[in-house]
Amino acid sequence: MSTSLYVFPEMPDRRAPHLFCAVTEGGTRLQGAVMLREVLAVDQLNLVGSENRTAATHRIAGAVHPMLHAVVAGRRFAVLGTLLVLLAAGAVWWAMRPPAHATYLTAAVTRGTVARTITATGTVNPVLTIIIGSYVSGVIRDMYCDYNTRVEKGQLCAKIDPRPYQAALDQAKGQLARDAAQLQGARVNLARYADLNKQDSIAAQIYEDQSALVRQLEGTVQLDRAAVETARVNLEYTNIISPVDGTVVARNITIGQTVAASFQTPTLFLIATDLTKMQVDTNVSESDIGAIKEGAEANFTVEAFTDHSFQGKVVQVRQAPQTVQNVVTYDVVVGAENAQFLLKPGMTATVSIVTDRRAQVLRIPNQALRFSPGGLRAPRAGGGSQGAAPQSPGMQPAGASGVGGKGQVWVLRNGKPVAVSVTTGLADDSYTEVITGELKSGDRVLIGEQGTGGTSRTSPLRFGG
Repeated sequence: MSTSLYVFPEMPDRRAPHLFCAVTEGGTRLQGAVMLREVLAVDQLNLVGSENRTAATHRIAGAVHPMLHAVVAGRRFAVLGTLLVLLAAGAVWWAMRPPAHATYLTAAVTRGTVARTITATGTVNPVLTIIIGSYVSGVIRDMYCDYNTRVEKGQLCAKIDPRPYQAALDQAKGQLARDAAQLQGARVNLARYADLNKQDSIAAQIYEDQSALVRQLEGTVQLDRAAVETARVNLEYTNIISPVDGTVVARNITIGQTVAASFQTPTLFLIATDLTKMQVDTNVSESDIGAIKEGAEANFTVEAFTDHSFQGKVVQVRQAPQTVQNVVTYDVVVGAENAQFLLKPGMTATVSIVTDRRAQVLRIPNQALRFSPGGLRAPRAGGGSQGAAPQSPGMQPAGASGVGGKGQVWVLRNGKPVAVSVTTGLADDSYTEVITGELKSGDRVLIGEQGTGGTSRTSPLRFGG
C-alpha cells in the first residue's frame, strides 16, 4: 500500500484545515479529502513536534484509509441513483411521446374478375400414342424411319430379315402340293373302286377303306393350306408398317439388332398421331378432386416457355386412384391446342384449374384484409364506436382467408384512416370479392405504412387457405 498526504492550511473563510490522501491498494487507487481535525481525533496524532514525519504519515494513512472507503462507496451509490433516475425519465418520455407521422401505402378498390383455382403439376403427352412392336423374331435388316419422321398409314418403317420365314412358306407350299397330289390319286382310285363295287367285283371293305383315305387326305390338304397361310402371315410381319398417320417420337431399334418376340412383344417405335393436340396428365390431390368438373377452364406453363401461358380445358377426370407413399391423387386430363408445336411430349407443366369464377365484381387486394395501422384507434365508417379496440399489427380479421365471411379494411377518408366492415365472397391469390360494405370502385384501401424514419410495415404474408 502506497500513501500520499497533502495538508491544506486553514483558509481565509475560517474553514478547518483539510488533509488530501491518496492510497493505492491492490491496484485500486482510493483518494479523497477529509478534515484534518477528524483525522487527529481518530488517531490522536499531533503533527507539531519532533515526531518523524514518515512515521506520522503512515499513522495518518492508516486512520484515513477506512474513511476513504466510505467516501468512495458513497460516490458510487450517488452515481447509480442518478443513472436510475435518468432511465426512468427516458422511459416515461418514450411512453408519452406523440405518435410519429406515418405515410400509408394504399391500393385501389376495383371491379374485375376473381377466379379460384387449384394448382397441380403434370406431364405433357400426345393425345394418342401408338406403340409399334414386332410379332416375329429376327434381325433388323433395314430401317426407314427415325426420330421426328412424318409417317403415313401403311408406310414401311423397318424390315426384319425375311429369309427364314420365306423358307417356311416355301416348305408349307411344298407339303401342300404333295398332299394335294396324294388326294388326287386317292380320289381316282375311289372312283375305280366304286365301279367295281357296283359289279360286285371287289369286296365292300376295299371300297370303304379307300373312301376313308380320301377323307383323310382332304383334311391333310386343309392343314397344309392353313400352314401356308401362317407362313405367309409371318413373312408379312417381317415388314414393320405404321398403322396410323403421325410422327415418330421414339425409336428403340438399330440395323443389325436382333428382335426377340418369344415372351413379350418388343417396342420398336412410338408414333404420336397428332402433335397439334396435346394433353396434360395432372396429379390432383384427393382433397381438391371434388371441385374439378369436366369442361372446367385451365391454363398451364412449362419451364421452356415460362412467359407463355397455354390455355386448355378439363376433358377427363379419371376414377382410378394413384397411391404413392400413402398420398392419394387422381389423374385429371387437360386438353390443349399445340398449333405452333411449342409443347413437346414429356414436358413438366404447372397447371391451374379454375373451379369458380366471378366477373365484374367489386374486389380488394388480399393485403387490405390483413393490414391494421399500428396503435391507431380510428372511427368506423357509419358512425361506429370511437373506442374500438385496435387490431394488432399482422392480425388476420375474419374473412381474410378467402372463403367468405366478415372482414375489416381501412380506407383513407379526408386523409385519415377509417375502419370499414365488409362481407367477403370468393377469393383468389390476389383479390377478394366484396359483397357488402361501404366501399366503391376507386376508394383507396390501406395495405401498409411507412414511418418518418424510413421504416415500412405491410401486412404479413400468409400461405394456404
